[in-house]
Amino acid sequence: MSMFKVFDISGSAVSAQSQRLNVVASNLANVDTVAGPDGQAYKARQVVFQTLLMGASGSAVGADPGDPVSASAGVRVSNISEDQTPGRKVRDPGHPAADAEGYVTYSNVNAVEEMVNMISSSRSYQNNIEVMNTAKSLLLKTLQMGQV
Repeated sequence: MSMFKVFDISGSAVSAQSQRLNVVASNLANVDTVAGPDGQAYKARQVVFQTLLMGASGSAVGADPGDPVSASAGVRVSNISEDQTPGRKVRDPGHPAADAEGYVTYSNVNAVEEMVNMISSSRSYQNNIEVMNTAKSLLLKTLQMGQV
């Protein structure tokens, strides 16, 4: 494996974690929402990752042939799924969105779980940036050794 593949692998992870952070931000922004444009409460979204492994033939196993990331190993976002658990119900008969029984259905976003996802994703993002910086530093030192 070429040393330059490290940048492809870490770069794909940085991109995937960036998408995950965007989904977490969207979830956190909708923690206390009641109804979306379709009249339903917001449903939490979760990012599903797919590992891309380099096969013996040089093509990534499990990748789409037309996908530019498929030329190397790494990770990508394969799907963003909606959590189907029901939202929390709060009795508030005076609320405009209350049902006939006086209950308001809020989103199913768990703020604590989303904060954990945010910290995990942020640390993974930072770690992959550090991997790229370390690889860059090693490559520069290798070039400096050739100059002496």
